[in-house]
Amino acid sequence: MKVIFLKDVKGKGKKGEVKEVSVGYAQNFLLKNKMAIEATPGNLSQLAGQQKRVEKDAAEELAEAKELKTLIETKTVEMKAKSGEGGRLFGSITSKQIADALNKHHKIKVDRRKMELPDAIRALGFTNVPIRLHQDVTATLKVHVTEE
Repeated sequence: MKVIFLKDVKGKGKKGEVKEVSVGYAQNFLLKNKMAIEATPGNLSQLAGQQKRVEKDAAEELAEAKELKTLIETKTVEMKAKSGEGGRLFGSITSKQIADALNKHHKIKVDRRKMELPDAIRALGFTNVPIRLHQDVTATLKVHVTEE
């Protein structure tokens, strides 16, 4: 019996897949627990429509991420901090502070967890901070730390 999986089933199939399974397994487990539906022509066309909608949404999301990348890469975030000898900061500049400054000065909201800053900024000067906007799009934000 052909079924369309509605949920991931370990060892059998992932959500959205169409697979052939035994009739007893389909009727007694998959259909009963609403993990799959029978693969009728109507259900298959509905699945195709859902997949097209998901692809369209993913393409729109990618386009928005690319647009945001071009906007972010033209900006520089200026931050002031107290520093000591040799340009070392008292304390550090974290990704949360960078995200807040970007939102405050340029009105661009970016989640701090998307900033791939391996360690906080602890020195004066320019630092490039990579921001993962999408799995395929990474922008680079320039952060300029000056003495207070």
